[in-house]
Amino acid sequence: MFLRTFGWSLATTIAGLVAAGLIWGAEGFGVVLILAILEISLSFDNAVVNATVLKRMNPFWQKIFLTVGVLIAVFGMRLLFPLLVVGLTAHISPSTVIDLALNSSHTYNGLTYAQHLEAANPAIAAFGGIFLLMIFLDFILGEKDFHWLRWVEKPLERIGKLEALSSVIALITLALASRFFAGEHAETVLLAGLLGLMTYLAVNGLSSVFESSLEDEAEEEDEEAAEAAASGGRGRSVVQVAGKAAFFLFLYLEVLDASFSFDGVVGAFAISSDIFQITLGLGIGAMYIRSLTVFLVRKGTLDDYVYLEHGAHYAIGALAAILLISIEHKIPEIVTGLIGVAFIGAALASSLARNKREAALEPVADPVESSSAKR
Repeated sequence: MFLRTFGWSLATTIAGLVAAGLIWGAEGFGVVLILAILEISLSFDNAVVNATVLKRMNPFWQKIFLTVGVLIAVFGMRLLFPLLVVGLTAHISPSTVIDLALNSSHTYNGLTYAQHLEAANPAIAAFGGIFLLMIFLDFILGEKDFHWLRWVEKPLERIGKLEALSSVIALITLALASRFFAGEHAETVLLAGLLGLMTYLAVNGLSSVFESSLEDEAEEEDEEAAEAAASGGRGRSVVQVAGKAAFFLFLYLEVLDASFSFDGVVGAFAISSDIFQITLGLGIGAMYIRSLTVFLVRKGTLDDYVYLEHGAHYAIGALAAILLISIEHKIPEIVTGLIGVAFIGAALASSLARNKREAALEPVADPVESSSAKR
């Protein structure tokens, strides 16, 4: 199963590193390897959250996520999307943006491509920060089957019954961020943050609508299956999330990936100014995040370690705060990565401790009864 899930990632790693060594030598090999590790460390919590969404999709859409989704993640979000952002925020023509990206020494208005991308950070951080904040708020304010930090989650769950509370909190946060962090970029931050909120509400809302209709169909089929079983007939299988519902969940995953990749793309220019090295290194990392997501789904890891989802969402909340703060203050990528790893690690440790307690509470079978049952 490991090779079946991570096979393409391993093959891409080998091919990518060999290509980097042949094209740029030992230095390029090292740069691409570091960029891949950076992407994996920054996006591990992304894989856990992806898995919570992906397990609701049927096998066909899981394959789409691993194939078409990878192409979008590697070439769309880590190559084309930064070009688009630079072009829109700096009002540069597509040909000029491509020239700047391909020639790191070229400038436009005295700025290189990396500097233009850095200048676009307020808009990028506001969009990604509000989008990720909505994911965190909808989780922490929503009903949950299990509670990790009960003293935090139970009260917030009760408060979360207020209609549209997450959107209100996000809008207040955006207003405060534009007031205290944006400075002269306040208008840009407000617009980008509102677009992030609108994107979340649109994509998540549409997927929820279609998924709800499929759940209604599934309930009807369950009733038919029960009737068929009672009459000696064969039951029908439950409808899996597919079609339009799966499509919008797929879009949700891609926007989520974009929000996670922003800080990695911007931070990558501190390591290399070559756009092809950055795309190759971050692309290799994105492949592993994709494979890890599918591995978590197929192994049922989220069902076995019930607090992992909590840890990932707390990491998302921290990343949202970091993105909004980074509108004005530069925060090292290592801090972002370590916070995510810390939350995931703590959630995993808590899950293991819970499983151990649950196992200890299970009744031990009577040896006499067990031997009688065997006879």
